[in-house]
Amino acid sequence: MAKSLRSKWKRKCRAIKRERYAVKELDRLKKTLGIDDNVSKDIEMTEITEIATVVDAKKVKEDVKAKQVKDAKSTTVSGEEQMEVEGARIYNKKTLRDQYGNYPVWMNHRKIIKHKKGRARTKKTGKADKRLTRRQKKMIQKNK
Repeated sequence: MAKSLRSKWKRKCRAIKRERYAVKELDRLKKTLGIDDNVSKDIEMTEITEIATVVDAKKVKEDVKAKQVKDAKSTTVSGEEQMEVEGARIYNKKTLRDQYGNYPVWMNHRKIIKHKKGRARTKKTGKADKRLTRRQKKMIQKNK
């Protein structure tokens, strides 16, 4: 389809625009990162340390674990626990159903049917459909 003169011309113009915009985007990126050679270096990066602090992910995770341990200890000591919210639904990620066996409200009927079919395929019964031979029956009776 797209072989007409007009589409070829439009494609050529878009390629030229892409080149022009790529140069502009690269300049803007360098300017924001502060690695542009043409711009003067009068901006000091020390101001950023006043605004934000840089922290490692490991340190953040350790702090979160420490808070959880502290909260767990404080609840056991004082005897107070977090209030359980009534009506809060806990959904299983695999079955997508809550503790009562209901699907989420946002899930439409077609998707529920499709999901049920998929679960039926994965839940194969296996050897129950297969008939046993005389030898297999004897082995089962010997084991009992």
